[in-house]
Amino acid sequence: MEKPKETTEQGQVKSRARVRDHGEVFTAEREVKAMCDLVRDDSFNPDSTFLEPACGTGNFLLEILSRKLTTVSSRYRRRPFDWETHSLQTLGSLYGVDILGDNVAECRERLFEVWDAEYARLFKSGKDEGVRKSARFILDRNIVRGNALSMKLVDGEAKDTDEPIVFSQWKLLSDWTKMRRKDFSFAHLLENAEEARATVPDSVPGGGHSRLPQNPADRSSLPRNPAPGEQLELFAVPPQEPSSATSGCGPGSAAGGCGRLLFSKLYPSRRVFDE
Repeated sequence: MEKPKETTEQGQVKSRARVRDHGEVFTAEREVKAMCDLVRDDSFNPDSTFLEPACGTGNFLLEILSRKLTTVSSRYRRRPFDWETHSLQTLGSLYGVDILGDNVAECRERLFEVWDAEYARLFKSGKDEGVRKSARFILDRNIVRGNALSMKLVDGEAKDTDEPIVFSQWKLLSDWTKMRRKDFSFAHLLENAEEARATVPDSVPGGGHSRLPQNPADRSSLPRNPAPGEQLELFAVPPQEPSSATSGCGPGSAAGGCGRLLFSKLYPSRRVFDE
C-alpha cells in the first residue's frame, strides 16, 4: 500500500519532502480570500486577467474563478449560449504555472470541476459536451508545468528544458460567435509589460498612481477595467501581430518584431479545441 501523504491540519503541506525540495506550502483559504479582497472588483470582473506563477493546486485561481463565475451567472443564467460563451472566456482569463506535474493536473481538474458544477446548476436540462471539451482544452493551455523564474518548461524531474513557457490569449470577437487564440512566449509577454512600465508615469492626472506593478514578479494580475467595446489584452502592451498566422517575420522585417506571435487560430466560440 502506498504511504499516505503527510498533510497539516489545514492541508497546507503535502509532505515534508516537498517542503524541503520545493518549498511547497499552500496558502490557507482564509488568506486566499483576504488577498483576493485586495483586488475585489477585479476578482469579480470576467474580463480581468490573472497569472499565478506558482499556482500549486490552484487555491488562488479557484477563488478567482468562483468570483468571476458569480458575475457571469448573474448576467446570463437564463441564456445558455451566452453563459457558455462567456464562461469559456472567463476560463481563458486565468493562467497558472507550477513546477510539479501533479499540482498542474490537480489545478486543472479543480478549476474544471468548479466551472462544470456551475454549468450543471444553471442548466440542468443538459450540458453540451463540446463546450465541456472546450473548457478542458483551455485549461490545458493555460495551466502549464514549468519554471516561472526561468520561463522554461520542465521535464519529469522538474528540471528546466530548452522549451519556453507559452501562453494562449483567448479573445471573444465582437459577434460572440468566434474565439481567437494567440500564443505568445511568457518571456516576450514580460518584456512587453516591462516596456509598458517604462512608459507609464508613476503618477497620473488627478493624484492617482499607475496600476502596473513595478516589480515583474508582482504582476500576478494587471487589474484594469476595459472601456466599452475594448478588447482587454493579456498584459499591458500586446505583442505586434504578423500580417498572417504563418508569417515568419522577425525584428529585422518591415513588420518590426512581429515574430513574437507564435500561433494564431480562430475557433467557433463554443468549440474551442483542436479536432
